[in-house]
Parts: sequence; C-alpha cells; structure tokens
Amino acid sequence: MSEWVVLSLAMAAACAVVLAITFINQRRVGDDDDPSETPDVIEYMTMMIGVVYAIVLGLAIAGVWEARGAAEDSVRQEAQALHEVSARAEVYPAEARARIRGSVDAYVSHVVNTEWRHMVEKGELTEEGTRRLEQVRRDVTDYVPRNDHEGQAYQPLVDQVAAVDDARGARGQGAEATMPGVVWFGLVAGAAVTVGLIFTLQIRRTFRELLLAGLFSALIAFLLFLIWDFDAPFGRGLSAAPGPFTELFPHVLG
Repeated sequence: MSEWVVLSLAMAAACAVVLAITFINQRRVGDDDDPSETPDVIEYMTMMIGVVYAIVLGLAIAGVWEARGAAEDSVRQEAQALHEVSARAEVYPAEARARIRGSVDAYVSHVVNTEWRHMVEKGELTEEGTRRLEQVRRDVTDYVPRNDHEGQAYQPLVDQVAAVDDARGARGQGAEATMPGVVWFGLVAGAAVTVGLIFTLQIRRTFRELLLAGLFSALIAFLLFLIWDFDAPFGRGLSAAPGPFTELFPHVLG
C-alpha cells in the first residue's frame, strides 16, 4: 500500500474518531449543561500541553530531517569520490586505467542495482558491495607509479578511495531508523493526549468547532506521518535516492 494512501487513511481516521466521540458525547449531555463552567485551569493546562507537544514534534521533525540530509550527503560524497577515482586514473597507462575504472563501474552497478534494494529492505549494506570496494582499493594501491606525474596522482587516488569507504559507512549507518521505539511511544501517546484535550473544553457541534477539531487532528496525523517517513532516509516515499550515482555514471546504468 502506498505511503500516501496510509497518510490519507490515518488523517481521515483521526478526524472520524474525533467527530464520532463529539457526537456521542453530545447525546449524553443534558440541556442544562453550560460550557462556560469549564475551569480556567483546564484551559491553561490544555494550552501548556499543546505547547510542550508542539516543541517535541518540532524537535522530532528536525532530527529526522537532519538525518535525511546527512544520508543524502553521504550518497553524494560517495558518488563524487568514485567519480574522482575514475577521472584521476586518466594519467595511468591504458591497462591500469581500464582496470581501475572497471572496478569502479562494477561497484557502482552493484550499489544501484542490488545493494540499494537490500539496504531499503534490510537496513544494512551487502558483503558483495564491501568486496567490490575492496577490489577498487587494491586496483588503486597495487599500481606502482612509473614517473613523477603518475606519482603525484597516486596519493590523491588513495585518498579518494578512503573517502568512498567513509561515505559508504555513513550510508550504512543512515539506512537504519533514527527514532527509538520509546520516542515513538511518546509521540503517539502525546498525540492522543493532545487531541483528547479537545473534549475537556466541551466542544460543541457547531460547524466551526467541528471543522477546527477535524483539521487539528488531521494536522497531528500528518506531522506524525512526516516523522515516520523521514525516519527511514532510504526506505520510504520521500527517501533519498541513488541519483548522484546515476548522474555521474550514466554509462554504467544506461
């Protein structure tokens, strides 16, 4: 099922529950009920709980957004470093250059066609990807420069392979969910409490109050969905994509 379908169903369900409880409560309220008798302390507590939960939601969104940005950066850095390895190998003889570029292309092909799907499903990198990166490292480090020009290119190539390895490790860490289960419990419980406080103010069945209650509950559901979606930078609808690899190595994936 599409994530957007899940979002629509969650928002509709939240609105439906709030409106249903409102109608049920109204049937149980007598004609002598006076909404103005709601104590001021309840209004103050409702306001403070809403403010605190808004801060928690903001921090959660900022956290998962930062993690998603870091995941995108790691993919971009990995692809760019691989591109530099392939480009800087131009100074080597044809045989060594072809061997290095072949290893790089094989690694990129595996990452995009196989490892990415495995990373989305399992939240981890593949051993085959690690092996292919090690092959790139060996092809770069095993070559002995024959002149000063090749010697000047050797160390930058080694450094770029190290940058690929570092970015790959960061990508592997970003494949896992960033929000612990206890945080999710707090977010969901806080949402239930915050929406439930609507009923402490004795909401009536006027169109304006019902509309605001429905929109408020839908907004909470949308923000929770946003956190859930960003919590897996590589695995859901708004996830980071292997775009840098496909842009820098179109000949491999074409």
